[in-house]
Amino acid sequence: MTTYPKKTLLLALATAAVAAVAATPAAVAAPAADRTAVPAARLDWKPCAKEGGPAAQECALLPVPLDHADPRGPQIHVAVSRIRSDRPEARRGTLVVLPGGPGGSGVQRLTQKGAALRRELGGAYDLVAFDPRGVGGSTTASCALAPEDRRLTSLRSWPGPDGDVTENTARSRRTAEACARNGGPVLASFTTANQVRDLDRLREALGERRISAWGTSYGAYVGAVYAQKYPWRTDRWVLDSVGDPDPARVARGWLANMSQGAADRFPDFAAWAAHPDRDRDGLRLADRPEQVEPLFLALAASLDRAPRASTTPGVPLTGNGLRQVLQNALYSDSAFPALARLVKAAGSAQGTPELPPELANPLRDEDAALMIGVICNDVRWPHRSEAAVRTAVAADRARYPLTAGMPVNVTPCSFWKTAPAEKPTRITDEGPSNILMVQARRDASTPLSGALEMRGALGDRARMVTVEHGGHGMYLGNGNACGDRTVTEFLTTGSRPARDTTCP
Repeated sequence: MTTYPKKTLLLALATAAVAAVAATPAAVAAPAADRTAVPAARLDWKPCAKEGGPAAQECALLPVPLDHADPRGPQIHVAVSRIRSDRPEARRGTLVVLPGGPGGSGVQRLTQKGAALRRELGGAYDLVAFDPRGVGGSTTASCALAPEDRRLTSLRSWPGPDGDVTENTARSRRTAEACARNGGPVLASFTTANQVRDLDRLREALGERRISAWGTSYGAYVGAVYAQKYPWRTDRWVLDSVGDPDPARVARGWLANMSQGAADRFPDFAAWAAHPDRDRDGLRLADRPEQVEPLFLALAASLDRAPRASTTPGVPLTGNGLRQVLQNALYSDSAFPALARLVKAAGSAQGTPELPPELANPLRDEDAALMIGVICNDVRWPHRSEAAVRTAVAADRARYPLTAGMPVNVTPCSFWKTAPAEKPTRITDEGPSNILMVQARRDASTPLSGALEMRGALGDRARMVTVEHGGHGMYLGNGNACGDRTVTEFLTTGSRPARDTTCP
């Protein structure tokens, strides 16, 4: 477990039960204005209400430099969305919603969460989000990948039966070559550092001296990097379900940690799937929770040997397809019924499995390019021999059978043609004490162990709320009333727990 810097612990232990957030400490002074900087962009807002979202949602396009080192050079654009406060007298600023991924759409996230945020925050903020470059309505790039290389079970490098990595190695190599051939400067610009710079360009365009943020998953990492680079521009900062920020393990470490995350989380599904209440819906998989994992592993192995025809013509359910559905389902209890239904159908001689959309169709080429591009552009991945990969996969499969070696397998990043343009940001404890972290005890994607590394790096800048729950993405999602209340109180009043705490 990470130990926090001694000076930060002394300060934390000296506070009362609830502490108000310090705005901007004297130790972090804002730099002088740059008189040569490009003027702030103008946002031309237009109504863009979307199905299921608030009627007041607006959209605009924000021009940003392709290369921020050349601010007057070629420009691309990012799609921006806003839901203005419906209580101007209560408004205190702007809250930016940072989506997960890489690849998540901020515009879509705001559509999904806008109404709930309005209720929780009582008009305290204009709610704003953007699609990072490469995503949704923003400027995109293409690797021109074949459809079979754009399937989720291909982009997530699941080994073949018995841990074979030959096909993974060949696919990773040709994917990297295709991206080098077709992606160009736009694909090369897809980095966390540029997303952070684009966020600051958005802050300028909004006319805000400081902004607040709620970042989830990869978005929480983006938020942490922004807070490190621009601490004087942060107001109230929420990092929800965040990974290990160690610069040597960015991206590669996040993927490897998914093995532990699945192992931590699966018992929740097993308990649910063995509960007598499941009999009502015909979804009970076993009499006892400890029987569910062997059942699942045996079914996946049988599908490795003999894939089952599905309701999607030409796309059978394979063992790796079932494993990928499990990974997705572990993010939220609400996905458990669909997973159990698929297991039932795949294990029945009469059933025909119905594939979820993420398995039935390849990803858009632009989405695949972004998903690969960010993690490969951010940090140099080691080039390992096929024998070394095979050894690592075999060890991980033995220790974590649910993930079958995928999290440590070869990826296109090992064959990436361009070196990272800059080093990942090191997160430190220097900056305003205005960060609240919220984390599940059993997170399938960003396990608690990684979040504790972020917590240790931030020191007294942060407080952490651990929710005794499973899932990925806590606030207004998988969390509980205690966790939601703690985040809402922080965003609306500035008060955080004086020390790290848990929500039962």
